[in-house]
Amino acid sequence: MSKSVADIMTPNPVTVQPQTPLKEAIKLIAEKRISGLPVVNEAGKLVGVISETDLMWQEKGVDTPPYIMFLDSVIYLQNPARYDKDIHKALGQTVEEVMSDKPITIKPDKSLREAAQLLHEKEIRRLPVVDNEGKVVGIITRGDIVRAMASE
Repeated sequence: MSKSVADIMTPNPVTVQPQTPLKEAIKLIAEKRISGLPVVNEAGKLVGVISETDLMWQEKGVDTPPYIMFLDSVIYLQNPARYDKDIHKALGQTVEEVMSDKPITIKPDKSLREAAQLLHEKEIRRLPVVDNEGKVVGIITRGDIVRAMASE
């Protein structure tokens, strides 16, 4: 019988809340040697994910979007709304200002194959595992799947 997500996930993962100061989240990620954290509201429901990628904006900063001037008008070559979001990530002080707010999740009863497929297709490192109410019950990473494969 093949293993499910529940069989190999890390239960009760470390989480942060949207109002958590960014410095605290960065410290947690560094100390725990993890690549990201689920962001939950007071009820424990998943509202986002903060990852090393989200935090890179703090160091990298933001480049202005390319534009051209034409008859005294500015014409942006990229979406300026995306630039606004990037600025928030670069200047954010709380987790909420920097987190990705559309996290990809998986249920505990799903197969490892489904988890591996999601991780690969979406090019992400971790999947929050949520119950039917949207509460975080675990986390599964690429490394968890590789270790499960090695133990078979």
